[in-house]
Amino acid sequence: MLQKLYNELSLLFRRKDKETYRILYHILGFLPRDLRPYQTALTHSSHTSHSHKKNFMCNERLEFLGDAIIDAVVSDILYSRYKKEREGFLTKSRSRLVCRETLNSVAIKLGLDKLVVSHNTGRQHNSHINGNAFEAFVGAIYVDRGYEKCKQFLLSRVFGRVVDIKKIIYSDANFKSSLIEFSQKHKIGIEFRLVEERNDADGQFFASEVYVCDKLFGTGAGFSKRESQQRAAKEALERLKNIDTKELLTEFSGEGA
Repeated sequence: MLQKLYNELSLLFRRKDKETYRILYHILGFLPRDLRPYQTALTHSSHTSHSHKKNFMCNERLEFLGDAIIDAVVSDILYSRYKKEREGFLTKSRSRLVCRETLNSVAIKLGLDKLVVSHNTGRQHNSHINGNAFEAFVGAIYVDRGYEKCKQFLLSRVFGRVVDIKKIIYSDANFKSSLIEFSQKHKIGIEFRLVEERNDADGQFFASEVYVCDKLFGTGAGFSKRESQQRAAKEALERLKNIDTKELLTEFSGEGA
């Protein structure tokens, strides 16, 4: 392993365009065999059209290819990690992980935004350019080194490193925080109780309950304590929607009298 790394680095300093190779090595974690697909991946169509070059030299075809590869790898990750989740959850989670906002963020964190060659055509155009370049960059890895290198890059350099998968999946569904805010607003007590924790063939399993003024309002299960609490809180919020808040508060205040 060390000898292979030494050989790659030695080769790096003997190459032409060694600065480009150095930058790509820092991003990829390995040396490209051919610079051309990466250069194409970082060339936006606005630049080729503005400079009167042929459009097939821009990154749109590589973007198409990279988009499919990212979808495949993310699907693999979700299918392997969330073994008890249904198709709907997996589809929704994949959509969040490959959405334009996430891919734009990945491109910036990797430093691709500083490498993209484009002709500035306005805010609307620029809102997608980095995410598109990232997809094209993955397409370039496939052309240069094949699918396994793409998968290795995404697993080791992107997901789990610059992308927090759990945070993105649950980013717009923080039911526990919403329930706590509800309790603080109406000055009523809530309590989360962990009622089960075990290890099985699929890993750790947790079950939680949430009580509103000592009454059970929600239950939830998942592969982490947080996940089980989120599901319990979601169920509690759904129940609270169907209860008149004034009647609820009167009932609780009456019991405490």
